[in-house]
Amino acid sequence: MKAGQNGRGKILSKGTKLLIATHNRGKLKEFEQLFAPFGLELSCALELGLPEPEETGTTFAENARIKAHGAARASGMISLADDSGLCVDALGGRPGVHTADWAGVPRDFNRAMQRVEDELQTAGARRPDQRKAAFCATLCLALPDGEDRIFTGEIRGQMVWPPRGDLGFGFDPSFMPEGFEITFGQMDSETKHSWQRGMTGLSHRARAFAKLVGECCDL
Repeated sequence: MKAGQNGRGKILSKGTKLLIATHNRGKLKEFEQLFAPFGLELSCALELGLPEPEETGTTFAENARIKAHGAARASGMISLADDSGLCVDALGGRPGVHTADWAGVPRDFNRAMQRVEDELQTAGARRPDQRKAAFCATLCLALPDGEDRIFTGEIRGQMVWPPRGDLGFGFDPSFMPEGFEITFGQMDSETKHSWQRGMTGLSHRARAFAKLVGECCDL
């Protein structure tokens, strides 16, 4: 499917086959929920047995491009990749692009959340106003011909301890978004990912997704 004049036309429409370039089942579930109303045919890199590319970028956008273009080249399909992470103010923006690395191999986000808390304590960040953080997401929609589009979203909040809730994934139980008294780990997916055309959505991924829909979807 061609992107249209000057490469800025609508790319996605009902029935379009879209590859979600992830091996993270949590991210895959969130994208399935976000795309559910739109009638696309989704598959994912995990199901197709595509290798996980080495994320050598120093920014979320660079890593999203690595994953999206790798999947598009390998599959010949329009591919969507996400690179996202937790940026904690008192830690100089860490873990940032290394968010998943803090969970180790195999991934253990209980250990990762404990590491963030330990470093916040070491930094003397104990009051809520000292524990500000943001979840940041960058989406890259890549075509097999090499074209891509980038969309970003961010949600501010604060780190809490101990973690609360068993919903979501990753650092969700330790992150409380601004304006709420519950963490993402306590929040149902409909609330966490709420968005409508012309509105920003709540989660970082939903905010980036809303931009993608507005520019790329003929739905």
